[in-house]
Amino acid sequence: MQYNGPGIARDYRGIAFLGEISQFCGAMTDQDVRDKLIRYAEQYETEDFINGDPSWFMHQVSGNENQEAMAFLASAFSYGSRKQFLPKVQQFLDWSGGEVHDWLLDGRFNCQVKPGDNSCFYRLNTCAQVNKFLASYQALLQQDGTLGKSIRDAGISTAIEAVKHICARLGGAGSPIPQDAASACKRVCMFLRWMVRDSSPVDLGLWAGFIDKRSLIIPMDTHVLQEAEKLGLIKSRTASMNAALRLSKTLAEVFPDDPMKGDFALFGYGVAPI
Repeated sequence: MQYNGPGIARDYRGIAFLGEISQFCGAMTDQDVRDKLIRYAEQYETEDFINGDPSWFMHQVSGNENQEAMAFLASAFSYGSRKQFLPKVQQFLDWSGGEVHDWLLDGRFNCQVKPGDNSCFYRLNTCAQVNKFLASYQALLQQDGTLGKSIRDAGISTAIEAVKHICARLGGAGSPIPQDAASACKRVCMFLRWMVRDSSPVDLGLWAGFIDKRSLIIPMDTHVLQEAEKLGLIKSRTASMNAALRLSKTLAEVFPDDPMKGDFALFGYGVAPI
């Protein structure tokens, strides 16, 4: 089965609004910033946002299990240039024919990403490493049914505990998932936003029943951190989990019931005039 790839390119790492707005900080009040965040969140959390975003892939498959599995693979490999990683995610979609959950569960991935193949799959990951990662995911599915069920059955109700669970079960050397939650775990946090936020034209909300969306963590990288510091939103020189939690807490002051609306707001500042 062949799917057409995403259209408009969009680079989440280049959230440029912070650098652009910093020159105005002296003249802007806290209320100015708050109003802009709210306005841009409303403007940019639309179906059009999906085009060119890694979240596009989870909307190309049917059924909760397939959407969850596709979203996890898409988030795990969303690093580097979008021009490079989007085609790699597309391969998972094509190889599985849209039946991503069963493709993983049945081990059919071994036909395309072979164990012992040390050729490069994508940037830092060899085919053998990706196979090992997919095999770990397969084992989790065989044991727990889905990643969401694994988290729910563990009694987890907050995003930080979900991040730790995912890292413990699927992270480590050679895996695209960090081995622990000391780093910002940007892609895991992005995946959680997709899974938890409900009533959204972008996010799926499949885990809304057991993870509190007020606990979600901003997907943070070095660029976001540096520019957020210029705005005075946080003070940190390292894109760590602690820094991501602090920035998320700041966003919760603007969006107390749904802090990750701030993720769309930050994007809006990057593409729209001040």
